Amino acid sequence: MTDTLLPGMKIGVNWRTGLDWYLTSWKSPDDPACGEFSFRIDTRGMPQYIVWKGSERVWRSGPWNGQRISGVPQMNLHFIFNFHYIANENETYVMFNAYNQSIISRMVLIGSGKIHRLTWLDSNRRWNLFWEIPGERCDGYGQCGTYAGCYANHAPPCECLHGFEPRSPQDWYLRDGTDGCVRRRVLECEKGDGFFKLQHAKLPDTLHARVDTRASLKECEDECLKNCSCTAYSSADINGGGSGCVMWGGDLIDLQVYSDGGQDVYIRVAASELESNRLLDKKKKMILIITIILGVILFAFCGCCLWRRKRKVQGSNSIERNHRIFYDENELEESTKGSELPLFELRVVAAATNNFSSENELGGGGFGPVYKGKLMNGQEIAVKRLSKNSGQGSEEFKNEVLLIAKLQHRNLVKIMGCCIEGDEKMLIYEYMRNRSLDWFIFDDTRRVLLDWGQRFKIIMGIARGVLYLHQDSRLRIIHRDLKASNVLLDDEMIPRISDFGLARIFDGNQTEANTTRVVGTYGYMSPEYAMDGLFSVKSDAFSFGVLLLEIINGKRNNGCFSDDPSQNLIRYAWELWKEDRGLELVDSSMVSSCSTNEVLRCIQVGLLCVQENAVDRPTMASVVFMLDNDTVMPTPKQPAFCVRKNLNNKDSFTNRTGSHSINEVSITELHAR
Repeated sequence: MTDTLLPGMKIGVNWRTGLDWYLTSWKSPDDPACGEFSFRIDTRGMPQYIVWKGSERVWRSGPWNGQRISGVPQMNLHFIFNFHYIANENETYVMFNAYNQSIISRMVLIGSGKIHRLTWLDSNRRWNLFWEIPGERCDGYGQCGTYAGCYANHAPPCECLHGFEPRSPQDWYLRDGTDGCVRRRVLECEKGDGFFKLQHAKLPDTLHARVDTRASLKECEDECLKNCSCTAYSSADINGGGSGCVMWGGDLIDLQVYSDGGQDVYIRVAASELESNRLLDKKKKMILIITIILGVILFAFCGCCLWRRKRKVQGSNSIERNHRIFYDENELEESTKGSELPLFELRVVAAATNNFSSENELGGGGFGPVYKGKLMNGQEIAVKRLSKNSGQGSEEFKNEVLLIAKLQHRNLVKIMGCCIEGDEKMLIYEYMRNRSLDWFIFDDTRRVLLDWGQRFKIIMGIARGVLYLHQDSRLRIIHRDLKASNVLLDDEMIPRISDFGLARIFDGNQTEANTTRVVGTYGYMSPEYAMDGLFSVKSDAFSFGVLLLEIINGKRNNGCFSDDPSQNLIRYAWELWKEDRGLELVDSSMVSSCSTNEVLRCIQVGLLCVQENAVDRPTMASVVFMLDNDTVMPTPKQPAFCVRKNLNNKDSFTNRTGSHSINEVSITELHAR
């Protein structure tokens, strides 16, 4: 018995010897005697893991579903930890290992009954809490009683399943759901019952469940229908579309529903419940069809209005004016409604963000703050709210509304809609739980979680996303603000390029344009853009090169590399490369995991991208090819070392990541060496 699980250790049972591997909490932080909590496998029914307080269930994991334990969504971080579940005639157990052997990790059952996943940080010599379970209010065992789902993002969290109603309506109204729910209509069995599909669920308690690993999901349904006591069924293994069969023969308890993840559970209901549900779905479809027809009419009307307005706009000799979008506030609203974006009501967005509370704020920029939110259906969103006093933000908003809705690529962020109501103007994006790239690579605690293999995949994803903008989309887009904080990471750590407020559309064979209003971020701007206002696909390539070197090194381009204030990451990388010491650029946290040839190839590509003369830099098509193939590459020439002048101590806007974003400055404020 111990309170700690290390990589390679087992939690489970040995059927031959009767040995039971489990964790026991300490009596107190200073007393290692057995405490009142234990964490062990329950092999009755379908095996699952339980945290016990004496003989009382405190938390239940759910069974293994072929990829992870169904009630532990933290296992989705499969790029960091590798979990193994073994069930055979000799033993049944689960254990974990870290993909990156330099990560020191352990699981501890603490005195309060929580299981902590801890990782060791050499930088500050301490254990860091990576995640804990139970962690949310729905994690406690049986929070909502029988035949009810617990939704962590709902208030109140308990909801009866389809075809069920509260057992005690008064207690339910007072937000006490422990009595659970009962059927509205009695099952008729031979006369015909059916099943309602509950998605993204943690499987109910499998204590009294029966498992058939050989049955298909259809066979599972047929078998359950034949048995009048069968209340639900699901796949035993979610791989390959689902296989095996789990059937429940009693009350369903401890059901939790996630916004994503989990698996499908089929709940038995009376045929009359299914019929009422079909009528409701039919009504919803009719409403949807009517809405679409009205939307098409509105779209055509708005398009006609925009076309008439466009004919009245006078031409301009300024290339910048030809490629920026200028509207007054009425035009903005018409343009947004005429775009391909759904419109969200203000009350819906306000409710999702807890009325734009400071606790929900993720960050911000020249346009205004960004908030995290959750819609009533559990969908997590990021809300980009236009600041009422930001002229820059207003122009960015107009540009992004009409641009990003036209772009679709797995390495670009997905926009879900917008909100324009009164003085409020907002863009709604899918929320990225892993936040942005800078949140990982510039933090001593989190950068150790990204080994070289993961970073290389991120580099390739960003490169393909920029190539799509430059060449493969129906528009030729120059991003103009490519940086670590504008690269978001989804649940699978796939990079998504975001923030198209400064992006510009190029026509036909146009290769460059110029502006007298230089906007972007210090450290990522090419010298020709900073000095002369010239931007092109090659200025984006420069920004990509800076970003690539930052991913390899783990520090910002404008970070400190010596006592010389002009010594930025580009100069540091160049000096190491000239002396054949390129590997010294690699982040120390991933040295053991990197491929020497691959890293050196990436450093060379990065230096090719940051060369001083734009004509020497490769296109993004060449960048993708060089990164993906072990081929002969040109020798990099002298890079550009962009630095900031101290202009009467006038600082630019500083965002939350520490990068300095130019908030409409004159091009004379920058110089290159």
